Amino acid sequence: MRHANKNNHLGRTASHREAMLSNMAASLLLHKRISTTLAKAKELRKYIEPLITRGKEDTTHSRRVVFSYLQNKFAVSELFREISQKVGDRPGGYTRILKTGFRKGDNAEMCIIELVDYNETYTSDETKKKTTKTRRGRGGKAEGKKQQKEEVKTEVQKVEISNTEDMKLEEKNVEMLSSEDQRAENETTDVVERDLTPTKPDDEPKLSDTDSHIPLPK
Repeated sequence: MRHANKNNHLGRTASHREAMLSNMAASLLLHKRISTTLAKAKELRKYIEPLITRGKEDTTHSRRVVFSYLQNKFAVSELFREISQKVGDRPGGYTRILKTGFRKGDNAEMCIIELVDYNETYTSDETKKKTTKTRRGRGGKAEGKKQQKEEVKTEVQKVEISNTEDMKLEEKNVEMLSSEDQRAENETTDVVERDLTPTKPDDEPKLSDTDSHIPLPK
């Protein structure tokens, strides 16, 4: 009987089990997603998550410790260069298990184990705002309705403020256009008046001093 024995030996010896988990962990780090049985995935999750936490500290000691488990230099470099930066803000829970049904032949339960931060469809849903759940169902609903009403009021106020600002801008633009039109009309009237004013001709031709001394013909 398996009293107080939390580890699943998976029907293998210790050396075989360690080698298998090491190989699966390296494959998961390199490919970000692998398909396996549910029992192996649960054991792999306990095996790889402490290594990912260790990968957040990029030191020589941490690299040597991780390499002693993985025995794959490419997986170690991938963990410390890319994955550690991707999961830097996450305090654990780096993997996700998705059940995919049962395998033909032995009817083993199959699943997909993947790194959480490399699945965009699920991460986009997780980033949405989570609503707090309370024991009082009606009270929670009432609070939610109040919050919704307040949000709607704030949105309406924002819309009204934006509309008033737009109206003010339109009025200013109209005033500016009217003033410019008046200026243009004034300028055109001045030009027309200048063109229509008649020029006064000289009444008598002015003679110069030289012309006055010329003798008139007899």
